[in-house]
Amino acid sequence: MINKNKRYVIANWKMKLGHQQSIDLAKELKKKYKGDEEVELVVCPSASALSAVGEIFKSSPIKLGAQDIFYHDFGAYTGQISPAVAREVGCEYVIVGHSEARKLGETDEDVNRKIVTALKNNLTPIVCVGETFREYEEKKTELVIVAQVTKALEDIKLNDGQKIIIAYEPVWVIGSGQAVDHNIFQHIVQIIAHTAVEIGAALANKFEVIYGGSVDEENVSEFIMGNISTGVIVGNNSLEADKLIKILNNIR
Repeated sequence: MINKNKRYVIANWKMKLGHQQSIDLAKELKKKYKGDEEVELVVCPSASALSAVGEIFKSSPIKLGAQDIFYHDFGAYTGQISPAVAREVGCEYVIVGHSEARKLGETDEDVNRKIVTALKNNLTPIVCVGETFREYEEKKTELVIVAQVTKALEDIKLNDGQKIIIAYEPVWVIGSGQAVDHNIFQHIVQIIAHTAVEIGAALANKFEVIYGGSVDEENVSEFIMGNISTGVIVGNNSLEADKLIKILNNIR
């Protein structure tokens, strides 16, 4: 893994804000967040707000990310999000394989193809992996994580300076207000790291592991410690500037 001094906070606004609400929140964040050399704040608004929010963030330390992309740059793909256009409007990151997309039919093959296309467009993929509550109860967590990471990274090639962020998001805690136990997370990080290294030496120093699932100002420090994890994905608590700023202030 790389850049251990850098911490990532990924704000996923999902489809919870209107267009003007997204603009207003972006302006408030830009005003209140002055940046930190050790922190990369990435905001992922809905697709319809990407361009407007991107314009606001142009002269700020806040990075723009997309919540999803398609695996072709252009074509007859009604309703899809072009990775080339995402890059054009200022995106540097993209979330891929989120459980909410998988629930709607996204497959491991789709995730793999999106990672390839993201990298081709110089977008850093934030690849979400995680087990459902049923899989957790059946003690299949490790099997699910290994399978998802292996399939996502299959035949992936990275150029100099490129990296992949792998986000462990246990499906059963997302939006629940209850984060996974820190000890469980540490174990999963080890599994992800081992799996990525096993896939190929080329990936050994080019990936990061972060956590997502009911992250707030109280628990964020539990998931960014030493070499265990380099960041978090924040959902509901990224929808208010003050809450997100508190999270950013508590990741030391």
